[in-house]
Amino acid sequence: MARFHIISVSISITTLNAKLAATMEPRTSAPHARLRAIRELSEAGVPVTAMVAPIIPGLTDSEVPAILEAVAAAGAKSASYIVLRLPWNIRPAFLEWLARTQPAKKQLVESRIRSTRSGEINNANFGSRVRGEGQIADQIRQTFRVFARKHGLDRELEPLSTAHFRRPTPSSGQLRLF
Repeated sequence: MARFHIISVSISITTLNAKLAATMEPRTSAPHARLRAIRELSEAGVPVTAMVAPIIPGLTDSEVPAILEAVAAAGAKSASYIVLRLPWNIRPAFLEWLARTQPAKKQLVESRIRSTRSGEINNANFGSRVRGEGQIADQIRQTFRVFARKHGLDRELEPLSTAHFRRPTPSSGQLRLF
């Protein structure tokens, strides 16, 4: 009998640096807690995709190899990534955070973000908004591919099956028209 996965989970990991994570993503799970979640889900048979996201050029991009190694050791089956996007009201909030918490790196980070977004701080064009474009984005892409392959995270998960899904019967007994 074929084994089908009923569920899969994606968990994002931005950084392994707990101090940076606490300032960047307050009130979210710490890196060690996310790795523990990956481990526990994997041990329970739930396939996990690690999302290295967002990768912040000039700040967290150097962590990609270590993050991929850590999520593979925790049991992730695949991985993907997203380069930082700064649409609308996220842009001023991020730039203020960067100036306040990373003043020595602010100029470098902003410059590298622009280099992945055709000179802009954001580029919403379909096809490039998630991965970026240009030399820095290509370096991130290549680094990700090499280390994802090295740690066996460059494969796709088995397709999900909905064959056993049944709509729940409402407790009222009333069936839905649509």
